[in-house]
Amino acid sequence: MSTARAMRRAYDRVFSDIGINLAEATILAHLVDGQLTQSELARRVGTSRARIGGSIDSLVPKGAVRRVADAADRRVWLVNLTDEGRAMWERSVAADRELRKRIRVGTTKKQREQLDEVLTLIQKNLLEFLDEDGRSARAYAD
Repeated sequence: MSTARAMRRAYDRVFSDIGINLAEATILAHLVDGQLTQSELARRVGTSRARIGGSIDSLVPKGAVRRVADAADRRVWLVNLTDEGRAMWERSVAADRELRKRIRVGTTKKQREQLDEVLTLIQKNLLEFLDEDGRSARAYAD
């Protein structure tokens, strides 16, 4: 858990120069290919609609996203990436690339491949555990 917390803090630090945090960068990444409903965005991110709503609320005043009611169903909110949001996403990709280089210092390609295999297996096991609880593992896989 301490490694996961440190990783989150590191991402929050590098993304702070862009004016976003890791959760917000994740939302931008999911919107880069087109608009999504708020519910679908929550499903893809693997969080609740309420939590995603709070993150969207923080991105709107930054000019990164726009939330509009679906013309076909006014109860459904569509979330769109703005030009500023796309620019933030592009900067976050570059920041991510630089952070990944820094945290890989001292590791070999083989070690990174082994780590990837182990983490993939752990994720699979976690998703199976969550699915046992009646939740759809697919909701957390994206």
